[in-house]
Amino acid sequence: MTDAILKCTTRHIRIFTAIAENDDLVEDANHLTLDLDPDNEFIWTESVVKKIRERFVELVESYSGKELTDYNLRKIGSDLEGAIRKFLQSGELKYNPDCRVLNFSMGLPRTKDLL
Repeated sequence: MTDAILKCTTRHIRIFTAIAENDDLVEDANHLTLDLDPDNEFIWTESVVKKIRERFVELVESYSGKELTDYNLRKIGSDLEGAIRKFLQSGELKYNPDCRVLNFSMGLPRTKDLL
């Protein structure tokens, strides 16, 4: 483990070895903070947020006892991105039409006309 904050940044997931305090990140090598969809690209339900957080905990636990590296954090972040795509494709998650930049980064939204 290095002395610097480790982080994983994907399009919709940010993971830090830090604790959020007063809108700042305070380095903590023993704690991972998950920042979900920082650009508010999606409309989240409590159910989907809970599923993402549960998957995050499962993934973190799968690395228990192993050295935490940038690579491992990226693998966790990529897995969570895949989960977000799955929820979007199943209709459990929807794009936020009020997002600052609506770019359909996970594919075009499903509509009844296309099904």
